[in-house]
Amino acid sequence: MAILKPFKGLRPPVEIAKELASRPYDVLNSAEARVEAEGNPYSLLHIIKPEIDLPVDLDEHDEQVYNKAAENFAAFRSKGWLVMDTEEYLYIYAQTMNGKTQYGIVGCAGVEDYMNGIIKKHELTRKDKEEDRMKHVRVTNANMEPVFFTYPSVAEIDAIVADVVKNQAPDYDFTADDGFGHHFWTIRDKEIIDRIAELFSKVPYTYVADGHHRTAAAALVGNEKKNANPGHTGNEEYNFFLAVHFPSDQLTIIDYNRVVTDLNGLSKEAFIEKLNTVFIIEEKGAEIYKPVALHNFSMYIDGKWYSLTAREGTYNDNDPIGVLDVTVLSQLVLDEILDIKDLRTSKRIDFVGGIRGLGELKRRVDNGEMAAAFALYPVSLQQLIDIADSGNIMPPKTTWFEPKLRSGLVVHSLE
Repeated sequence: MAILKPFKGLRPPVEIAKELASRPYDVLNSAEARVEAEGNPYSLLHIIKPEIDLPVDLDEHDEQVYNKAAENFAAFRSKGWLVMDTEEYLYIYAQTMNGKTQYGIVGCAGVEDYMNGIIKKHELTRKDKEEDRMKHVRVTNANMEPVFFTYPSVAEIDAIVADVVKNQAPDYDFTADDGFGHHFWTIRDKEIIDRIAELFSKVPYTYVADGHHRTAAAALVGNEKKNANPGHTGNEEYNFFLAVHFPSDQLTIIDYNRVVTDLNGLSKEAFIEKLNTVFIIEEKGAEIYKPVALHNFSMYIDGKWYSLTAREGTYNDNDPIGVLDVTVLSQLVLDEILDIKDLRTSKRIDFVGGIRGLGELKRRVDNGEMAAAFALYPVSLQQLIDIADSGNIMPPKTTWFEPKLRSGLVVHSLE
């Protein structure tokens, strides 16, 4: 059963919360982070992307970068930009996008839950990315950024959250530059905190929605500290890490699309002829075409959109992996026709989050950067849960959650 632990959060004063809160470290590169934090000394990017305060030509994994993260974190605390709450609390973090608001509970997840499979994942992690975030956790001795979890919704938890939101003014309430709303409440009533934790202890599993590398890094560093402590009791703060838990019925996964640099030596006509053996193809013209159902894809090539519907027998709806459209496209098109074997390492393919819209696919083909683009019908949250429950792993770049959590509204210290 899942752990949800209150903690003494490090939080910004309300007057700088909007300026301090940043996008997650992994959704923008170093150059973009420099631009985004320019002129803003409060931005958490100075801690989570500290290379922005060092020479441009310095490798972002140089030891100086990690040391700068620790230096900047200490400076934020000494300047009163991150202040620790006096008691252990739970928090509510809500996000609004396109008129829809989702409400998550901020608390600490258990390292042991990750090690024992109570916290389930659906993606593979890369050791180099794990180690990068592990170094960051070690040097700051904190979880600077929350991870994004989901869990099967519990009616009483939903009711408690709704009651807090209705009767208590938010600590933070702002709209970010991207138009997404961010709202944050502190739950100070111990009876409410204890009841939420009790209800959560009956939740059989939680699921990593977004932030697999941060989750792994936080859990692995916590386990390191456990093994290095001869007086370990299990109550130390390193046994827990920062997570925002959203009920599954409030979340939406958006599409995660693909663009390819070439057609593997084929002409457009020969490529479409090969596609015709495994897809029912309909030409849609110059107007953007969006997939309408599972196993229906859209393709953009040479100024035209096409509907591709996988033919019967080319997919397996009884297989939690085989049913996924990323699997269908990877096997039938990327592998068998375009000879793109490894999506993690191939330089001939790129991935475009659906938040950018299908117009971004068109743009990248029209400007000659890419030869063709493919849009996919979004994975459902139930598919994600089914795969995690079965112990399977999704193919790379399958899910895209939006809006992203802002980092910095609350930080978890391991001290």
